[in-house]
Amino acid sequence: DVRLVESGGGMVQPGESLRLSCVASGFAFSRTAMSWVRKAPGKEDEAVACHRSTDGRTYYANAVKGRFTISRDNTQNTAYLRMNQLTLEDTAVYYCSTIIQSDDACERGTTSYDYWGQGTQVTVSS
Repeated sequence: DVRLVESGGGMVQPGESLRLSCVASGFAFSRTAMSWVRKAPGKEDEAVACHRSTDGRTYYANAVKGRFTISRDNTQNTAYLRMNQLTLEDTAVYYCSTIIQSDDACERGTTSYDYWGQGTQVTVSS
């Protein structure tokens, strides 16, 4: 079975940092692009970062560029999202997601993603 399990969320103050983790199983992680998507009440889903496996290319939403870093450890089947300089607007549930058996999730919209984790809550509050 395909599983994506996120962890690392929490409540922080503006300017602080968090690192999210996503442990994957049940598919060829090293050959699959991995994406982080956030969902906040009243806002559209936003793919904030994506990492393509074939060439390591990374993609970031403009709102997080320069503050967030996506990475992966194929030996641990784990994707990470390092989030620095967090702001109130970063408050959301963060999901790792992908299109399994595919490396083109970064080029496709989130409606194409077929597997999602359970999400981890990130709350930025002063």
